Amino acid sequence: MTNLKPLTVCFCLQAVLVMISIPAIHCRTFLSNDETLIVNTCKKTPNYNVCFQSLKGSTGADVTGLAQTMVRVMKARANDALNKIHELQRVGAGGPKQKRALSSCASKYNAILIADIPQATEALQKGDPKFAEDGANDAANEATYCESEFSGKSPLTKQNNAMHDVAAVTASIVRLLL
Repeated sequence: MTNLKPLTVCFCLQAVLVMISIPAIHCRTFLSNDETLIVNTCKKTPNYNVCFQSLKGSTGADVTGLAQTMVRVMKARANDALNKIHELQRVGAGGPKQKRALSSCASKYNAILIADIPQATEALQKGDPKFAEDGANDAANEATYCESEFSGKSPLTKQNNAMHDVAAVTASIVRLLL
């Protein structure tokens, strides 16, 4: 029995040394329930990074709550694009063709803010995800149509891509509720 004490101490010390020497990167990170829901939901969307960046920090939500958060992100992106359009119109950027394209894009983003986002918001509140999905898909389409107005020289590419990507992610999250 007395011979086992030094052996036990030796094994314990080795175990401690092994645990200390394992880099933190190899240790499993435990996620909260909210983070797990966000990660698992975002994996089911067409753009994980856009989804995760938009939803990180959301707490106490279910999938419906995540969809509602994404609709709010859509609204922010639409307002960003509309502000950029108004800025470009104010400084008189481009010729007549670009002015027409900016005007058309302003109408499209107004439609997103006045029709698509309220439709999606109300549908989620009422538990009718199909109409919310339609609103998000319409917003994605409007952003694509805006981009095509410029024939490849769009000053709104960044805003249109952001709107399209967020709306596509929103539609895919809402689809999980169907």
